[in-house]
Amino acid sequence: MQRLTTAGRLLITALILAAVFFGFRYFGGNDALRKMAPRQADESSTMPRPDEPGADNNNAPVSPSNESTASSDGPDMDSPGTVRSAFNFTPPAPEGGKLKGVVELGASGFNSFIIKVDDQKRWKLEKAEFGNSLVMENMASDDDVRQGLKSYIGKMLDYGVGGRDIHFVVSSGAVKAEGTQKIIKALKSLNYVVNTVTPEQEGSLGLRSVLPAEYANKAFVVDIGSGNTKISWKNGESTKAVETYGAKYFQNNTSDETVASEVSAKAKQVPNDLRKTCFIIGGVPFDMAKVSRNGKERYTVLDAPTAYKLDNAKDKAGINIYKAVADATGCKQFVFDWDANFTIGFLLTTK
Repeated sequence: MQRLTTAGRLLITALILAAVFFGFRYFGGNDALRKMAPRQADESSTMPRPDEPGADNNNAPVSPSNESTASSDGPDMDSPGTVRSAFNFTPPAPEGGKLKGVVELGASGFNSFIIKVDDQKRWKLEKAEFGNSLVMENMASDDDVRQGLKSYIGKMLDYGVGGRDIHFVVSSGAVKAEGTQKIIKALKSLNYVVNTVTPEQEGSLGLRSVLPAEYANKAFVVDIGSGNTKISWKNGESTKAVETYGAKYFQNNTSDETVASEVSAKAKQVPNDLRKTCFIIGGVPFDMAKVSRNGKERYTVLDAPTAYKLDNAKDKAGINIYKAVADATGCKQFVFDWDANFTIGFLLTTK
């Protein structure tokens, strides 16, 4: 009797479960199950599923890298409605030649450069390294100088530059900085020959490295340094160079208006027939060129001065100088050279 009662209970339970299951399906149980399941479509709501309209590749979201690649195929713009053209020029490469190196003590730190140069003074930049010794702020100790130079020298020797082909140059802006003479003395204590240059010499050396022979009679050069700016051009067989404020003039509480006025006066000395193109180098032009450089191009045409929205004080001061030169000369094409600088011009004067 007990077994029958248990069996009956099991049978009744099974019948009830079956009735609930079939009733649940009949009255919309499938919809209820779907509502209880995870909503997979919400996990990728921006991407259409393969079976939905608009799921072809053309409607798929474009990644940032794809957007950049697509836009680089079109013209570069420096401001609405203005096309920034590329500078299609390739300097002649050296034939054979030897490696030479230079360490620059500039107004903002140590920099080093290695070039290959042949007997015709054709050259190619092989290696560049930029440091920071805060010379202008007078924060470089004798030990900073020794350790920094030893590091640069060791790397140059490892690269293959001969000891006699490593040179040291102090920029004209750094010479003016407080404490620089102490640094020069420290260099000489290490038995190094230290070459100092005047602003005019620096401008001439900058022109030697950056101005192609093909542009000697139709272009000029501007080098915006931290300590000073050099404007130079060819005057027959000689070079004319003038000096004005550098991009750290704000540290002396000099106003933008005062700087712009003097830069303008100096820039107006550039002969009219040389104002079509300006080759420009220096720290602030470097920051501006980074904004619009196309790949690893040697030359980058800068945008108009008003197009740049750089934040730090030095860049803002440099843009003020750049604008003053552009306004005074009317030059529309400023070409930044990624490889050239006055210290390379110095190397081109050595045997």
